[in-house]
Amino acid sequence: MKRLIISLTALGALSACSQGMPGATSFFREAGAVVDGGDFGNATMNNTLIQTGQLDYAINLNRRFSAEVPTTINFEFNSTALDEEARAILRQQADWIKQFPEVRFKVYGHTDLVGSTAYNRRLGLRRAQAVVLYFESQGISRSRLEATVSYGETQPLIVTEGRERANRRTVTEVSGFVQNHPTIMNGRYGEVIFREYVNSAVPATTLSGISGSDLSTSN
Repeated sequence: MKRLIISLTALGALSACSQGMPGATSFFREAGAVVDGGDFGNATMNNTLIQTGQLDYAINLNRRFSAEVPTTINFEFNSTALDEEARAILRQQADWIKQFPEVRFKVYGHTDLVGSTAYNRRLGLRRAQAVVLYFESQGISRSRLEATVSYGETQPLIVTEGRERANRRTVTEVSGFVQNHPTIMNGRYGEVIFREYVNSAVPATTLSGISGSDLSTSN
């Protein structure tokens, strides 16, 4: 009888303890339930990206994107409308994006700190969606534009409780590669990044003086 009481007491204590642990909803859970916080597989995915070269090339391509075109546009207070300045920048982005049909992009929405956190998160998302819709109008496939993301008011460029135009923005970034594209399936990430550099290095007069047979037989 004493053993039974002790066991029940210990079981109750463990159950109560498990309820207070982060990620544990019950003592009677499958093994590993507390260990897995929902991120299982992310490490494997990251290793795959590194080993295949995708991650390094995506980072390098994003650096090139941010160096060659403006990546940020701004909005009026409490607005998702694209003014002419924003449209001009987005056209530059779209022209750059069209050069690389193998590349995917993500648009991040931001707001200033005026208003509630929930409202600003929704506003940031609507701003990102407005950019994606504009890209589609420029002939870019929606399949190359990853799900839009809103940081809301959590990443201000200028920390102030008042209205701040610099914080009301979207940022476009390279997010990866289109996995079903034949170039990418062959692992030719480097060619994607340096393709325009190589083409721009060949003088037009040189290309015009080369016959089609020469091009087909050259290495």
